[in-house]
Amino acid sequence: MPMRIGTPMPSFEGGSEWRNGDGVTPESLAGSVVLVHFWAISCGICSEQMPKVNEWRDSLAEKGVKVVSVHMPRYEADTKLDDVYAAIEKYGLTQPCVIDNLHKVADAYGNEFVPAFYLFDKEGKLKSFSAGENAARLVQPALERLLAN
Repeated sequence: MPMRIGTPMPSFEGGSEWRNGDGVTPESLAGSVVLVHFWAISCGICSEQMPKVNEWRDSLAEKGVKVVSVHMPRYEADTKLDDVYAAIEKYGLTQPCVIDNLHKVADAYGNEFVPAFYLFDKEGKLKSFSAGENAARLVQPALERLLAN
């Protein structure tokens, strides 16, 4: 079942492993606006949106925004760790990135899509969700509204 607005941020437990951080929890993110970004190496739209994700990560960090990426494989070939590591390097992902080969994190979020963005407020409550080709464009105004408040 998809998450509803106001739902608390789910755990990242069950991810196969972390890159660029370890042990990220909703509690460790408390007090920050958090953008959780689901992606897959086989997703062309994801690769097109990576520069925007990195821009938000870098330009909004001083405003307290944190980005957590979740690699959610769509196909068996997407589960090859060396390929995922190479993609993390290629796209310049320096934010914490959990590799979710068993879809445990995706299941906790009720997520079926890549790319997908879940935006949480400083209290860890879901404020916005968007997915697909226009996901980045759709989450941006919600992110701006949340930062303005």
